[in-house]
Amino acid sequence: MKYTIVDHIQRQVDLNAEASRDLEGILVNRLVRKRQFIVQPGFACTHQTYVQKGSFRGYLVTADGTEHTVQFAIEDWFISDFHSYIFQEPATLFVEALEDSAVQQIEYSHVETLCKTHHSLEHFFRLVAQKSFAFSQKRILSNFEMQAEERFLFFKKQYPQIEARVPQYALASYLGISPEFLSKIKRNSTQST
Repeated sequence: MKYTIVDHIQRQVDLNAEASRDLEGILVNRLVRKRQFIVQPGFACTHQTYVQKGSFRGYLVTADGTEHTVQFAIEDWFISDFHSYIFQEPATLFVEALEDSAVQQIEYSHVETLCKTHHSLEHFFRLVAQKSFAFSQKRILSNFEMQAEERFLFFKKQYPQIEARVPQYALASYLGISPEFLSKIKRNSTQST
């Protein structure tokens, strides 16, 4: 099944024919190759990206060269440097395709205009922002409350489709552990089941 951003939004809020047509009019369809960046530090992120097919990761590179994965996205998810997008400031994240992918993108200025015109779209994007904030807070708290193995098992249970598709180095980075330690955790978890 090929997902569309309009279908995604219609599952969340009532979208009348005019709002749906106006939204379709601002969508940009893109094919993105594996390892291609759709966001890079230093440039303002002017769009949100909805994944129709494929997978992505968002990550930060610290001064010492260490990569810290902060988000993943697969089909029917959004990904962006949301701070850069919302405040229209230079991005701090790289957003990279992990697979050859198809996406739909929407420009910040177009979304702002549509939200003023169509209450249902304003409502949808507010819900997305609230859910994103709640998810981020939960992730931060789990990093304080859970040991590495617990974080891995929780992630695997919540997102089995992601765990199976992303490279081990990216998942380890997301969990805040080394790839070698993640291998050990995986071995231990399969031996205990």
